[in-house]
Amino acid sequence: MVTCTENSIEEEEHAFVQLQEELKNVGSSIDTLNTNLEQLNQRKANCLNKMQHLQERISREGTTDVVQRLSSLSQSLKALEMQESEHKSNCNAKYSKLQAEVNELENIICGNDDANLSHGINHSLYNSLERLNSAKRELAVKLREIVLLKRQLDDVPSQEELIQYEHRFSELYVHIQEKLRQTRELYATFNAMLEIKDLMLKETSLLNSISSQFQDAITSTAGRTKLVDSMEGISKGTQQKLEKVRLTLEAERNVRDAVKQRYAAAIVEQRSCYSLLKAFQEECTKNERLRSLSSEILP
Repeated sequence: MVTCTENSIEEEEHAFVQLQEELKNVGSSIDTLNTNLEQLNQRKANCLNKMQHLQERISREGTTDVVQRLSSLSQSLKALEMQESEHKSNCNAKYSKLQAEVNELENIICGNDDANLSHGINHSLYNSLERLNSAKRELAVKLREIVLLKRQLDDVPSQEELIQYEHRFSELYVHIQEKLRQTRELYATFNAMLEIKDLMLKETSLLNSISSQFQDAITSTAGRTKLVDSMEGISKGTQQKLEKVRLTLEAERNVRDAVKQRYAAAIVEQRSCYSLLKAFQEECTKNERLRSLSSEILP
């Protein structure tokens, strides 16, 4: 039992030594903060000296540039004073908190017996473990949020991927347009062949009709007159069909000329788009190079 008590006392003394070391570290940090405060006071004094010097120059010269510099220095002085007050408040809060913890531990070590001391140490260790577990849980939540954000960033395509997608879509569009043109040409050829077939069938039936009626019609005057009239009607119908075909051909030529003009305009626009795309790719390359340089300079 005495050995256990001595061990607990040695552990408590070791913990007290660690607390003293932490107190020394806190004191060193407080000294560092005091040094920073002294530097801020020195900067404040320098600013005040500059302001006094500027006021003297204003009284001598009265220029607007000096007034502007004075206003900027006064703003910087206010900012420094605010930083100084924040540093002081932070230092005082940290110092008071650490001093309270040290006083509490000293009271626990010096004023209580072994049972109360062990109970207090266990309670403080339990509180520390609880704080550590809560910090771990918060860290796990933050890590999950970071992983989720990384996945979302990975899902967003980069500029190079977008450029590749654009190239592939443009190639697919060109391929589809070529297939559409070939299909239209085939449909036009098929329709033209059907028209030629119909015309040839009509012409064949007409020639067969003329051949069958020619011998009977040539023997009489009325038959010859009727044959001539029918031939004139056939000639007029043929002329009308030819005129209709000529008008259709003229319309197709106008459409062809309009398509040629649109094609020339599209070629000019495509060339300008290619030049703009090339310039855009060059700018993207420059941007990536500048980003890599900035990431190397400012990690």
